[in-house]
Parts: sequence; structure tokens; C-alpha cells
Amino acid sequence: MKETFLIYKLHFTTPLHLGDARDDYSVSLKSIASDTMYAALTACLAKIGKEIPPDGDLGFTISSLFPFYQKDKESQAIFFFPKPFKKINFILDGLTKPLEKVKDLKKIAWIDLNYFNKVVNNEQIILSHDKVLKNEFLTDKEIEEDFISSQISSRVRVPRDYNVEKDATPFYMDKIYFKDFSGLYFIVDGAVNFLDSALDVLQYEGIGTDRNVGNGLFTYSKAEISLSLPDVSETSYALSLSLFIPESKHQLESMLSGEKIGYDFVRRGGWITTPPFNTYRKNAIYAFTHGSVFSMKMDNNVEKRGKIVDLKPKIEFEQGRVNHPIWRCGKTFLVPVVQ
Repeated sequence: MKETFLIYKLHFTTPLHLGDARDDYSVSLKSIASDTMYAALTACLAKIGKEIPPDGDLGFTISSLFPFYQKDKESQAIFFFPKPFKKINFILDGLTKPLEKVKDLKKIAWIDLNYFNKVVNNEQIILSHDKVLKNEFLTDKEIEEDFISSQISSRVRVPRDYNVEKDATPFYMDKIYFKDFSGLYFIVDGAVNFLDSALDVLQYEGIGTDRNVGNGLFTYSKAEISLSLPDVSETSYALSLSLFIPESKHQLESMLSGEKIGYDFVRRGGWITTPPFNTYRKNAIYAFTHGSVFSMKMDNNVEKRGKIVDLKPKIEFEQGRVNHPIWRCGKTFLVPVVQ
């Protein structure tokens, strides 16, 4: 069944560094988690004086941000999705070195829209030639294999606490660049008035690390994407396209009850960005990653689950107490998937 979504495409005009949970600056991720983007949008709305709803819900749900390749402004974009945590029915046919290709299949991190539609419907993917794998991307379309490139540069870390005498230490930072008109995109559902206002600010504020020196700037455009989803009556499993924080223990137990579930989770937290609390960390919480597959009987082709939590520390620091919520969005898109 075809389901059409509104998407936002981000075209980056400056380098980008996306940190992981380990704060390893020498490696940059190639995607932006939905909760990171949601927090950035919320901060931008606060800066321009928009009233944030008391529960932190901006009225829309977004997926995480995934790569897309586009040669130029007039070309058709090739959208990629994260490889789901499920068994994929690969059929190797006519390959010159099939054993080597089996090893390469384990490296796949991203699959294009055509293959994603096959995966969620549990259809066979016949690999009949050697050129469907471009590094960690699975696609039979023509793309530049290095459309996301990486450059390592040396930097110096200055202590956050200026009252403590400590030498600056060198480190290395990985910055990524998007070739041609490529970038990252996300799916959205709900009212977009808040979203448009926030993106109008965020595109000049930047996203990721080192925004103060001009990293992570972008322009954006809107488009639509159509997914061929299985009928909800044919499956009892759902695929998450965002980071997911369960609403309750009961919901969690129910979604983890199936035999063919697959998931990963990540610790979410980080530094407080509001002065004068920049040297302190938020509370932390664990969230399921995008691509996770849960046991769930869906009523509709698209459902939204999860909750928004406040990571504001309850303790009082030397500078006082943080007097505003620090929202972390764990609402997710769920689409049906056949196991």
C-alpha cells in the first residue's frame, strides 16, 4: 500500500561533524538522530520568542535524518534508509565472487528507497551484478560512491571549567562533506508551522559540533516521498524510523515480546547548552535507535508512539538551578514490516 509523506531536505553549505555517544571527535556519524534535531528546533523557537508547549510537544513527529544523493537541483534524489534490524532475503545470482559479496553484505548500513520497500515487505532481493554495493550503501542507481566524504583536522581542547588550571590538549576532528546537491532528509507528520519557523533560524545557526565557527549551515527544501508498505493485517511487527523512548513499562514489555524483534539502543544526554550551566551535563536516558523492529499489531499504516522526557537535572549547582525544562523527544514513526 502506497503511503506518501512530506519530507524536508537539508543541503549543507559548510562542513558537518555529528558526534556519537562516546564523544569521539575523530569519527563523525552520517545521520542525525530525531531527538537531536527536535531539541535544536525547540531551542530555535525559544530564541525567537515562540511559546513552547508545556509538554514540549511541537505538534509534529519527525524521523531521524538520513542521507540522500542528488547530482544537481534538477536531478531526482536517491533516498536512503537505515538497514533494519531484521533478516533480509538476499539471493546471490551470477556474481563473479559470491563469497566476497557475502562479506560485503555485512557492511551495508543504508539501503535505497526501492530496496527499502522490498525489505519491509520481506521480498527477495536478487543481487545479479557486482555494482549494487557502493561502500555501505545498497543501491542499483548511479551515485558517486564518495558523495559523503570525510576530512580529519587537528584541533585543541580548552577546559570547560575556566576556574581549574589545566593545559589545553590536542585532538582530531572528523568533518563530513556532501558532494553535489546531496545532504540529509527527514520525514515529518503533523502541523509544520512551528517547524518552518524553527528551520528558518536553524539553517543559519547550524547543527552539530562547532556551530560557532560556521559548521553545519544549510539550506532546506520540501518534497514528498512514497513508501510501499505492507498491509497492517499481514504482520504483527513494526519498524521505527526515529529514536524511541517507550511510554511505559507495559508498552515496552509488549513491544519486546515477539520472537523476531531486533533492536539497538543508545544513551542520550550530553552537555547543557544554556549559560551559565555549560559545564554541566543533562540527565541521561536510553532510547531505541531507528531501524529497530518491535512486536506490534498496528491499526494504521503509520503510527506514532513514545514520549517526550525532561532531562533537566534536579540538583542545584554553584550558579543556581536550571529553571527551564530540557526536552528529549522519544516520539517515533512506526511503519509495518513483514518478518
